Amino acid sequence: MFGLTKRRRQRLLATPLPAASLSILKRRVPLYRRLPPTEREKLPGLVQVFLAEKRFEGCGGLAITEEISLTIASQACVLLLGRRHDFYPLLRSILVYPAGFVTNEELEEVEGIVGVDDGERTGESWAQGAMVLSWQDILDDLAAPGDGWNVVLHEFAHQLGDETGDDDGVPTLSEPAAQARWAEVLDREFAALVRASERGRRTMVDDYGADSPAEFFAVVTEHFFTEPARLKIRHPDLYAQYRIFYGLDPLSWPADPLRP
Repeated sequence: MFGLTKRRRQRLLATPLPAASLSILKRRVPLYRRLPPTEREKLPGLVQVFLAEKRFEGCGGLAITEEISLTIASQACVLLLGRRHDFYPLLRSILVYPAGFVTNEELEEVEGIVGVDDGERTGESWAQGAMVLSWQDILDDLAAPGDGWNVVLHEFAHQLGDETGDDDGVPTLSEPAAQARWAEVLDREFAALVRASERGRRTMVDDYGADSPAEFFAVVTEHFFTEPARLKIRHPDLYAQYRIFYGLDPLSWPADPLRP
């Protein structure tokens, strides 16, 4: 089975996206437009594998279109561009609602998995193999790509955290020395955000990240890709650690040609 999967992935990685699909990425996804040439050439192959291995399901009357699946898949695969990965192995299904989920309602069943929502959500990542996203909120994020918020990046960062199997939902690094530095910086910065939140003091990092280390990791991922200059200026150690973890340096990427 592993050999078949590897060969199938190699074939898909070498398969270019159709011109119409690339046109959707260029028009819809600011992160794609900002990628350096090497990463931009690599992304379509990752997207091909992602689309072949994950199932998209429309909920609440939403019909899944190529635009929806490509928009989500491409942003998810940006997180994989510079690091070793296995294409989000815990994730099987992506449920997409037209807008935020209805409070206190049981979400639709997927492969025997039922999630109960206890408040309005724009996205939710479940370790059991499913993710839920709000298409309207995705569109809102794409319309303001530099505001620090991106629900797709946030929820797929949670998937990376869940892969380690640790309770804190924070990814680990393979090298002991790098892991020690990663843990030291994230622990320190998380504690500082918690203190600021408790005192009602606003910081550059959204205070939703003070809820838990897992939320902190996901929130900073949003800032790292959508406003890297601010993150590096305000939190240089944090930016340096995320650059190592993701193997990417968004601050060095060219400006979005559609948003000079």
